[in-house]
Amino acid sequence: MLINLETNYKQQLFEKINTKTAKIGVIGMGYVGLPLAIEFAKKDFQVLGFDVDANKVATLNDGKSHILDVPTAEVAMAKAHKRFEATNDFEALNEVDIISICVPTPLTVSHEPDMSYVKAAVASITKHMKRGTLIVLESTTYPGTTRELIADELEKAGDKVGTDIFVCFSPERIDPGNTEFDAKDVPKVVGGITSDCVTLGRTYYSQVFKEVVPVSTTEVAEMTKLLENTFRSVNIAFINEMAVLCEKLGIDLWEVIDAAKTKPFGFMPFYPGPGVGGHCIPLDPMYLYWKGKEKNHFSRFIELAQQINTAMPTHVTQMVSNALNKKQKSISGARVLMVGVAYKSDIDDVRESPALEVYEELKQLGANIEVYDPFVTSFCDGTNNKVQTNSKLTNNHDAIVIMTKHSSIDYTAILKNNDCIIDTRNIWNEKYEHVHKIGSM
Repeated sequence: MLINLETNYKQQLFEKINTKTAKIGVIGMGYVGLPLAIEFAKKDFQVLGFDVDANKVATLNDGKSHILDVPTAEVAMAKAHKRFEATNDFEALNEVDIISICVPTPLTVSHEPDMSYVKAAVASITKHMKRGTLIVLESTTYPGTTRELIADELEKAGDKVGTDIFVCFSPERIDPGNTEFDAKDVPKVVGGITSDCVTLGRTYYSQVFKEVVPVSTTEVAEMTKLLENTFRSVNIAFINEMAVLCEKLGIDLWEVIDAAKTKPFGFMPFYPGPGVGGHCIPLDPMYLYWKGKEKNHFSRFIELAQQINTAMPTHVTQMVSNALNKKQKSISGARVLMVGVAYKSDIDDVRESPALEVYEELKQLGANIEVYDPFVTSFCDGTNNKVQTNSKLTNNHDAIVIMTKHSSIDYTAILKNNDCIIDTRNIWNEKYEHVHKIGSM
């Protein structure tokens, strides 16, 4: 009688997950990785958070959070219960059973995918992981990344995917500052290299997320995230184009949208603004565009949407100039206060914020510009110099440019105490002679 001595890594890991004895490692303690790590810690898993930033690691190990969406109390509680620890020692990857990769996937200066952070994570995993580990990439990327940069690389090192190790892709769906949808309430899509991979991935995420949506391949899961965000990019670009047109026609687009959305079918409202920001909408469509070019397919929709959205900060700058001209005031030497530099309301994230571009353009035109943002104490300008924001809302400016709709700002005071306001966020439904609103001039 032959005895099969081959280790059943799938069954071992399946049992560890269901008994909460699986140790989880999360690479990247940013806006995606830290919330994920803390959610699993709250479910009584032991979690190791990996990051190359020693200061970030020290802060977390002191029980403090550096992210608004993760309360310090939750980090402190996870630490106190010995469910969470941060480290920059990647050798500790050999202690974990599951690894979630949550590292940045930016664009290069030539607007091509920068996979250096993913490759660095995979190099560390390949060097230190043990057999039987489940590896899940969460970073947004082009279709084929998980198979090419993770599964294939691990097999080159001698491990069989689906037998010795397990590989999945599950796109993060974090929406910073969104208090309506908790991360665990948003369905979690997961695709695996093999059926056993996706089974383990589904089991893993079902410990935290209320609904897990398995798909047939990692490529389908990767494409899902790109479709979601490219859909938003294209529709935002369309409504931004309509905003510019309505300004020329003398029609209030905001009123048009309110009327159009009364139709109970066939219409989904999108709203104009000063551009798109954050790590997703400005970048993700370009990953898809780049992948299409590999197949000699040039997606004109994606490219055009990118052009329209990236042109909006310049449109805002022109709005400022036009508004000042009506006051017989040149933009050169004008005292301008930018209200909000974060890319969306009630967060401190300035990544890809259109406010940064407006700031640079106004500065280049000679404006004396100050910034007030209750969530952002400082940011880096185009020359990488740190700019301190004002600690309080001040008056005595030639123009106010509202770039972010923070709920804590006293907009009534702004309206009362200033005679030239550029509103890019539809702060006021009412029309005021001194308020110049995007999409309605």
